[in-house]
Amino acid sequence: MIKSLIKKVTAVMILLSVALFANATPVDTYQFKSTDNQKRALDLAHSLRCPQCQNQNLIDSNSPVAQDLRLEVYQMVDEGKADNEIIEFMTSRYGEFVLYKPRMEAKTYILWLGPFGLLLFGALIGFFFIRKQRIAEANNQDLTTEDQQELDRLLKRDGK
Repeated sequence: MIKSLIKKVTAVMILLSVALFANATPVDTYQFKSTDNQKRALDLAHSLRCPQCQNQNLIDSNSPVAQDLRLEVYQMVDEGKADNEIIEFMTSRYGEFVLYKPRMEAKTYILWLGPFGLLLFGALIGFFFIRKQRIAEANNQDLTTEDQQELDRLLKRDGK
């Protein structure tokens, strides 16, 4: 009885471990007119972000929206549309969010130049902080003879 129970538990454990390694994902079965079109379409789909997902491109996302957009990109590539036409269509429909690299425009200057501005601001703060520390250290090192005598007197008093 115990042996049959052990065999059943072992069988269940093996089935569960096999089930953990099974990874079923939907497969796009679109037939391209040429391998060049396929490569171009996949590169474009990798460079476009899924509007529904958080930071996944159209290839990596399994959402229905991403599947529809992948198919649309594939069809537009096979129709002979240029990459910039496809990107323009996607941005006009879904906004700049679909681009991983936003365009350099007036409304995106903060995205492109903001990190450099923050770096410069941090460097200036660091410069002034270090300069202030050095000035304070230089002022603390110079003791007058009166200050030195007072310090010696206090040290002698505390030493008793």
